[in-house]
Amino acid sequence: MKKSILTLALFLFALTTITAQKVEFEEYTLKNGMHVILHKDNSAPVVTTSVFYHVGAKDENPERTGMAHFFEHLLFEGSKNIGEGEWFKIVAANGGQNNATTDDDRTYYYEVFPSNKLELGLWLESERLLHPIIKQGGVDTQNEVVKEEKRLRVDNQPYGGFLENIKKHLFKKHPYKGTTIGKMEHLDAATLEEFLAFNKKFYVPNNATLVVAGDIDVNVTKKMIESYFGPIPRGKDIERNFPKEDPITETISAKAYDANIQIPAIMTAYRTPSMKTRESRVLDMISSYLSTGRSSVLYKKLVDTKKMALQVGAINQSQEDYGTYILFGLPQGGTKLTTLLKEIDEEIVKIQTELISDKAFQKLQNQFENNFVNSNSSVEGIASSLARFHVLFGDTNLINTEIDIFRSITREEIRAVAKKYLNPNQRVVLEYLPKKK
Repeated sequence: MKKSILTLALFLFALTTITAQKVEFEEYTLKNGMHVILHKDNSAPVVTTSVFYHVGAKDENPERTGMAHFFEHLLFEGSKNIGEGEWFKIVAANGGQNNATTDDDRTYYYEVFPSNKLELGLWLESERLLHPIIKQGGVDTQNEVVKEEKRLRVDNQPYGGFLENIKKHLFKKHPYKGTTIGKMEHLDAATLEEFLAFNKKFYVPNNATLVVAGDIDVNVTKKMIESYFGPIPRGKDIERNFPKEDPITETISAKAYDANIQIPAIMTAYRTPSMKTRESRVLDMISSYLSTGRSSVLYKKLVDTKKMALQVGAINQSQEDYGTYILFGLPQGGTKLTTLLKEIDEEIVKIQTELISDKAFQKLQNQFENNFVNSNSSVEGIASSLARFHVLFGDTNLINTEIDIFRSITREEIRAVAKKYLNPNQRVVLEYLPKKK
């Protein structure tokens, strides 16, 4: 029976590997420095146009935090040829959808249209880059929008401030110590000239990657791109020289309070290497081993079996310069936070001293194969991955080869990386507590 189950598992593993087809793409750079990536997929009459700007919260003036995220909103205000409030109407009227996201490292805009509207998507993104309208009225409008988003997603959200409190203790020098949404008093104090200067510095073609993916004619698309983006002037080169963090050599203990919660939480965080490293991928596997699904180690032990936690998990938030590895738990009943932390630490010590089982390791490999297939299952997902791998990793073809890195990771490496980075003297321990109103 066991042999039959193992045979079936190997078959499914092989089937998943076969299904993950190579993503074909072409890339080149315009004379003004804009990088272009094209992916042709004629399986459905849709096309994604997207622009990935290498600017995020870490690029901001420390006294003007929130600027990068603010621009994600501001650059939908309109342009020289698009009236105020018309952007979303144009997209919807032409059967499309669009959105944008910002984090500490980048800002990403995209549209998905029927493929016969490719030119419209390119025009919209070229307008954002060439003819944005940045006026005080638009700044004031979006200031209120961002404040409402902060109230909704952070200030009034249970546990909404946990990451902010983790980061300010984990990072002392690097701008990752801040938050993407920033401080509202900084945005209130910013002048129109400062918004214009931010746009002039970062929203330039040589700081942007354009991806067009979907049902396209490559030669026709290239001509359109040259027409809409080629004439845009190159900006000044951007220099980045962020301060390096000193190693953490003893536990940093901290407390934070949240008026939106009734159940406390215990959180530990470790500063880990850049997303570009092999070790960061090993940490991805460790977090999956610990907390992906109901059969994961921490969930099964502390939620199902011992009933000591309502929720428990591990998160590897890997970023361009550093990573933040977080373990957390919400106690059940009378369980103390210190007891919950002790139980979590026991599982970390096991990973550091013992090899995980063959069965658990095979499960991890299957999970990451599945993640790889799913990430390349839609044109939108492919477009995002192509841009991300080019800008943040410096290797666009990782869209095809990153899975080989995960496949080559060994149980011995999992043990070694856990032992190297997940130690009590290298972490922040945060008690996240209810605040009396």
